[in-house]
Amino acid sequence: MTEHVTETVTHGRYLLEGPADAATLVAGFHGYGETAEAQMERLRRLPGASACALLSVQSLHLFYTKANAVVGSWMTRLDREHAIADNCRYVASVIADAKRRRPAVERVVYAGFSQGVAMAYRAAARAGHAGDSVLAIGGDLPPDVADDPTAHLPKVLVARGLGDQWLTEAKLQRDLETLLARRVPVESVVFEGGHEWPDPMFAAASQLLREPVR
Repeated sequence: MTEHVTETVTHGRYLLEGPADAATLVAGFHGYGETAEAQMERLRRLPGASACALLSVQSLHLFYTKANAVVGSWMTRLDREHAIADNCRYVASVIADAKRRRPAVERVVYAGFSQGVAMAYRAAARAGHAGDSVLAIGGDLPPDVADDPTAHLPKVLVARGLGDQWLTEAKLQRDLETLLARRVPVESVVFEGGHEWPDPMFAAASQLLREPVR
């Protein structure tokens, strides 16, 4: 038996809302077992979000929960490299389509939660649309970006809950060291809580939306 890989065409969905003349696009990436709707709810709670175009991308890999709900995952360890390439092309297409629908957009903020953090980093580095900042909550820098010296990253705000068993303190410090070594402007926030995006983080993240468009 031999194993082979072939390309195919698939369709993804994304949610977009906000004023037609928005200068800032906030592109969100949900966590494992979530939907684009869940991340859109988080984006809406960002102070200043009503003046932005809010974009929430649904992952391509969908599955049923035991409760028969449809949720998504960005990838698994199986065929990981191909999934990364597929996802980067997909996100590039989504951002391009969203910017076509919101032609006044001048800057992009990538916002990820949990598993979606890796996609936020990849989008900023590889989606072909220069991001002005990355908001990373409850997730870490993926090795395919961390180990690639050609992967350019903008300013990063990374946050961790004290009780988060996924984004541990060791992972947070490792990512901070990697980003600083790459001379990426980075700030970190540690909050009371676990693997979540709690109320205090909405205010902390809003600084990315308040900064003037370059």
